[in-house]
Amino acid sequence: MIENEVEYKIGHSPDPDDAFMFYALTKGSLKTENRKYDHVLLDIETLNEHAKSGKYEVSAVSIHSFPLISDKYHLMNCGASMGEGYGPMLISNKNITIEEAKKKKIAIPGLGTSAYLALRLAWGEVDVEVVPFDEIMPRVLSDDFEVGLIIHEGQVTWKDEGVKLIQDLGIWWNEKTGLPLPLGGNIVRKDLGLKECEKITEDVKNSIVWSIENPDASLEFAKRWGRGIDDDTNKKFVQMYVNNRTIDYGDEGREAIREFLRQGIEIGLVREDLDVNKITFVGSGE
Repeated sequence: MIENEVEYKIGHSPDPDDAFMFYALTKGSLKTENRKYDHVLLDIETLNEHAKSGKYEVSAVSIHSFPLISDKYHLMNCGASMGEGYGPMLISNKNITIEEAKKKKIAIPGLGTSAYLALRLAWGEVDVEVVPFDEIMPRVLSDDFEVGLIIHEGQVTWKDEGVKLIQDLGIWWNEKTGLPLPLGGNIVRKDLGLKECEKITEDVKNSIVWSIENPDASLEFAKRWGRGIDDDTNKKFVQMYVNNRTIDYGDEGREAIREFLRQGIEIGLVREDLDVNKITFVGSGE
């Protein structure tokens, strides 16, 4: 037993990139002084909701949902899930145009997700229904929905599933702004104090670095959360969303978040009193 041990709960998604990112903390492969981490695995929309009450000291959240909890949490400067010219995809089981798809009811993984904000920025007002993310592709294939918005490993497996791509929102955003598409981020609760927030952020950063430097064990662990994907698909998906940008947003990554939320304000999906220039990125030195 470590003297004065403090336990913090980390909420993150049951998907390969988050599992990979937090592997070293999950398995106790890092020295974290007196800080112990207990992992809570939930889908991203549930994490977004729990963050509103400050339930966990550390959590993954959608960037779209961060403004709703920015009174309670800081963003970490590590742990980004950013689409580098790729991102959530709109799919159908038939060949239809974007204009045709806009008129259909669209299955989405949650109103608080960044995928939904990206959809609204790209397509404007659309008719949507919230569906658990892992049910969207099967329900499009079964004709429950003509259009679905897919996230997680579906972005890699969609061709093999037999659906048709309507639009990749990561490509759309990159062509429009020249920036990566910010999807998920890690947050740390403000009431712990900035000094402790910085230590926790360093632990998370070290966990990401450890997994990138020791990929075999981390990838094997991550594959458990890939819903039957093979080794190559698992590796491809993890490398899409855990990379140097995940270790440090960098100037471009931080600007991508500001611009994404700025545009969200313009269409009324982000609170209008948010000053994007005053967002704290713990560990960035800003």
